[in-house]
Amino acid sequence: MELKTVKITSPHDTNLILGQTHFIKSAEDLYEALITSASGIKFGLAFCEASGKCLIRSEGNDDELIKAAEDNALTIGCGHTFLVFMRNAYPINVLNAVKNVQEVCNIFCATANPVEVVIAETQQGRGILGVIDGEKPKGIEGARDKEERSSFLRTIGYKR
Repeated sequence: MELKTVKITSPHDTNLILGQTHFIKSAEDLYEALITSASGIKFGLAFCEASGKCLIRSEGNDDELIKAAEDNALTIGCGHTFLVFMRNAYPINVLNAVKNVQEVCNIFCATANPVEVVIAETQQGRGILGVIDGEKPKGIEGARDKEERSSFLRTIGYKR
């Protein structure tokens, strides 16, 4: 077994969701979940088929984001995984709908941070062991940090 990391190359000003699913209809079902969850969302998604033709299946409503999802999915190359790039919406707006797609088994991350995917490769294929999402902590938040967090969440409308 060989271990490696693959960096996801995200288009500018996007969030991503990386997950695992199990069936060819996932691409269409994920499309429906995304398009109906956030008005104005722009996205591209790619699904790595793990049997049969073993193709990268893709859907979306933004050509740049579809191409980025396809390219990154091919680079990751792990069976039955999917990758979504989105604009005009955040993971918090769509994540429950994505998790409720019948075929979805696991979500590895949902983020705007830089992501590295930790992969194991055997003679059979590749699998995701986990992800490195962003940077390591630099300390523990203090009283001022808590106030800033609280204020920020209210400013962007996620808390009252």
